[in-house]
Amino acid sequence: MSRNGLIAGAAALALAGALAWGLRPGAPVRVEIPSGLSARQTAELLGREGVVQSVFVFRVFIKLTGFDRQLKPGAYTLRVREWPTVIARKLTLGLTDDIKVTIPEGYMASQIAERLAKAGVITDAGAFQRYVDAKRLEGRLFPSTYHFPPRYAPEKAAAVMNAEFEKQIGAAYAAASPRPERTFEETLVLASIVEREAVLPQERPIIAAVYLNRLKKKMPLQADPTVQYALGREDGKWKKGLTRSDLQLPSPYNTYARRGLPPGPICSPGLESFLGVLNPAKTSALYFVADTTGGHLFSETNEEHSKARMLYKKELKKIKAQLKKDAAAKTP
Repeated sequence: MSRNGLIAGAAALALAGALAWGLRPGAPVRVEIPSGLSARQTAELLGREGVVQSVFVFRVFIKLTGFDRQLKPGAYTLRVREWPTVIARKLTLGLTDDIKVTIPEGYMASQIAERLAKAGVITDAGAFQRYVDAKRLEGRLFPSTYHFPPRYAPEKAAAVMNAEFEKQIGAAYAAASPRPERTFEETLVLASIVEREAVLPQERPIIAAVYLNRLKKKMPLQADPTVQYALGREDGKWKKGLTRSDLQLPSPYNTYARRGLPPGPICSPGLESFLGVLNPAKTSALYFVADTTGGHLFSETNEEHSKARMLYKKELKKIKAQLKKDAAAKTP
C-alpha cells in the first residue's frame, strides 16, 4: 500500500475512533509531555489525562502515519476526547503553550528570576532566588534561549538552566587541553568577571589574561563588577559610576579591598567568556581602562595605565563638547 493509502487508512481509523467516543471534544486539558518520552508512553499519558479515549487507536494511527517519530515534547492545551488527527498535528508541529524567554550573558540570578517572572514562566521570583541560593546556583544558570511552560515550578526552571550549564560550561572544562591550571570553580568565578567587563568579544581572552597576571603577582583584581554585584545582588541592579565609598564596601566580593577571587561567581557567564579564561591571551598587561569605542586600552605598567586613563578622559571630554555643540546647533 502507498503512503497516501496508509494515511487515508489511518485517518479512517482515527475517524472510527472519534465516532466511538463522540464527535464533540470536551473541556480543555493542559498536558506536559516530558522530553525523552516514547510514542507509546506519550499515548499512555494522553490516555490518563482523558485526551485520548483509546490509547490503542491513537498508537495505531500515529504508527501508520509515521507521526510516532515526530512527536515533540512540551506543554500543550488539548481537549478531553480530542480528535486523534488534531492531537497528532499539534504534537508533530510542536504547537505548544511554551513561553520563549532569552537570558542574556552576564545576568545575576536575581535578574534571571525577574525576567522569568515578567515573561510568565514563574509566578514567584522570590522562590526562584531562594532555590538558587540554597543550591548555590549563582553563575550556574546558562544564558540562552529557553522554551518553558507557563506557570512553571521555579526549581524546575532553574534545574533546566543548570543542566544546560553542565552541558556547555562543564563539558568545556572537562575537554580542555592542556589540563587547566585553575579549578573549575576558580575558572567559573573569573569567567563571570570577564563577562561583565568585556564589551568586544575579541577582548575576552585579553581581559582574562590581565586578571590571571594580577592573581599570579598577588595583586588585588580591582574589578568594578565585583563591587557592583555586592551592592546590587539583592535587587538585581548593576550600579554605574562607583564612588570611593563604594570601593571601601566591607564585602568578600569587593576585589578592591580583598585580594584574590571573590567567594563565588557574580553572574552567569557565556561559553565564550569561559573559554577566554581557559585560553587567555599571551600578554603581560596588568591594567586596562575603557576607551571611547566600546573597547579597552591595555597597559603593562602603572605609568602606562595612568597615561591611558588621562587619554580616555581627554577623548571623553572632546565627545561631550561635540555633543553639546551639535545640540546647540539644532536649537532654533
